[in-house]
Amino acid sequence: MSSFVLVHGSWHGAWCWNKVLPLLRQAGHQAEAVDLPGHGSDKTPISEISLQSYADRICQVLNRQTEPVILLGHSLGGISISLAAECCPNKIQALVYLCAFVPQSGKSGQELVQSASNPMPLLVKNMIVSADRSQSTVKQDAI
Repeated sequence: MSSFVLVHGSWHGAWCWNKVLPLLRQAGHQAEAVDLPGHGSDKTPISEISLQSYADRICQVLNRQTEPVILLGHSLGGISISLAAECCPNKIQALVYLCAFVPQSGKSGQELVQSASNPMPLLVKNMIVSADRSQSTVKQDAI
């Protein structure tokens, strides 16, 4: 069977995979979900969070695995798994992008969200980004 590592998107944590993990395990797979820095139960301060810290966390999980994994990223997790794949390619059997951003080399996540071909204008117009651009939330009335 296969080994899976599941990576959440923005405003989520490993908890979002709580119903998926048992199903994968019941099918005979190994499966683990990761909390990215500053998400879920992880208390990393905002000032220490970066895309590289996301990739580093994913690689920590991958390095504990005994065989290459199927690495799945949801939404923002797509950008995160892409960088993790560059950092530890020998630990990955396949990448799966679930409603995720598939970045082009040299493009930022913000550029992906704001691109004309992106079908997410509703999210963009309802985001509240801090003045220092270190964090974002969604307008309460838009949730």
